[in-house]
Formats: sequence, structure tokens, C-alpha cells
Amino acid sequence: MTDVFFHAMIESLKIFIFIFLIYVVMSFLETKILKKIGIKSKLSPLYGSLIGVLPQCGFSIVASDLYKKRHITMGTLIAVYLVCSDEAIPILLTNSSKILIIFPLIGLKVLVGIIFGYIIDLIFKNQIEDVHHHVDECEHVDIVHKGCCSHEIDSKNKGISVKENLIHPLIHSLKILLYIFIINVIFGSIIYYAGEDKISQLLHSSKEFQPLIASFIGLIPNCASSVILTNLYLSDSILFSALFTGLCCNAGLGLMYLFKHKGFKENIKILVIFWLCSIISGYILYLI
Repeated sequence: MTDVFFHAMIESLKIFIFIFLIYVVMSFLETKILKKIGIKSKLSPLYGSLIGVLPQCGFSIVASDLYKKRHITMGTLIAVYLVCSDEAIPILLTNSSKILIIFPLIGLKVLVGIIFGYIIDLIFKNQIEDVHHHVDECEHVDIVHKGCCSHEIDSKNKGISVKENLIHPLIHSLKILLYIFIINVIFGSIIYYAGEDKISQLLHSSKEFQPLIASFIGLIPNCASSVILTNLYLSDSILFSALFTGLCCNAGLGLMYLFKHKGFKENIKILVIFWLCSIISGYILYLI
């Protein structure tokens, strides 16, 4: 059992270093990205999908905050949600045997985000006019948005800040380290006591239900859900279609932030639409 803890710590530390470096780089780009996603443009769902690719779970919160302030449409919001993968990309990058899977994963998620983003905006056309009208009214007002871990992102680029560019990425990376370590210990313990063969046999015997199960794991409003899904895939316990479905559902803390500030009925509508988009995409991939 001591080996389980030791192995979990070593693997977690390797990922921690990589994630911290990514978040430091992302902290310098956050303000510019914020301006791009909130722009009044027919290309907003496209921008939202491309921005969602970036390995920073804070962007789902930023998107929720922008939607709450009526700066983006529902289509753009869901496009960001669908493409976000939280810590999945950095974790996959540290695994040499699965690293190439990142390209189809990102490509398919961007495609799904763009397609459903525009379909949703086409269905809810009235929201586009509402957003355009609101942006025109507050075009010259400086707005502070909430980012990951509730830190504030000013609409003006204030340059290099130790707090924003080093301390916040470090704090967030330490939280992810804790998640990864706990998940690794749990998985290691399950494998140690239950046996890897029995676990793999159980999951593989219900392949058709894997995308559905993964979708519910992905809906857990926490960065740990993407860690769980990625580790399951890396251990060959779930199919790529299940990983894809779960990560499409993985909006991280974005959904929690949305439910905190918007009306309950509207939140449920967004959640159901978001979940259906993920499930449809996942099962199409499974059938292919």
C-alpha cells in the first residue's frame, strides 16, 4: 500500500510542474482572451470554441460571467463549455503513449463547439439582438470579470503582476496537485484491492453505457472530474468516445458560477441543452 502513495505522489508532482508552467503563460494572455470572447461579432461562437481549447479551467467561469452580464450569447457560452477540458490536456501531454490523442480530441471538440454554438444561436435569435443592444450601451465602461478561483480580471491589461502571474497560478496548480494526488491514490487503491483485470472487465462489459456514465462524471462542477476521466482513459478503462463525452460535459466551475447568479429555470435549460449536445456528439463518435 505504501507503493500506491509513493507512485501517486511522483506522478502528481510531474503533472504539477507542467500545469504550473502552463498557467503562468496563460495568466499573461487572460485579459486579451477576455476581450476577444466578449466582442460583438457573428464569429463569437467560433472565438468561444477556440478559446475553450486553452488549458485553463477559468475560461468557463469567464464565459459564465460574460453571459450573466449579457456580453455573449447562449451559443457562445455553450461553445466554450463544450470545448473546455480543464486539466485533461496537460495530463495527456505528460503521457507519451497517449499524447497523440490530443489532436483528434481537440479538433473534434472545437468542431462540436462551433456547430452547436451556431445552431443554438440560430434557435435563440432574440438573444443575439439583446447582447448587441447591451454591448452598445456599456461599450465604454470598464468591467471587471470573475476568473478561476474567483480572482478578478480587469478589462484593461495592467501588465506584469506577481499576484496575477505567479501567485494565482501557483495556488491553482497546488489545488490541482491535491486533486490529482487524491484521485491517483483512490485509483491505485481500487486497483490494488480489486485487481486491474476485474475492473477493466467490468467497464468493457458495458461499453455502450460508458459515454452516458462519463457525461455524468463530467458534469461534476470541479476540476477533479477531468482528472478522473483522463486517468480512466490512460488506464485503458474507458473508450475514447467516453472520454470525449465526459470532457464535453466538463465545464468545471463554470456551471456552478452560472447557477449562483442566474435564474434557476434558465440554468436548467442551459444545462440540459449542454448535456444533450455532449451526449449526441459522444454517441455519434461511439457509433463511428
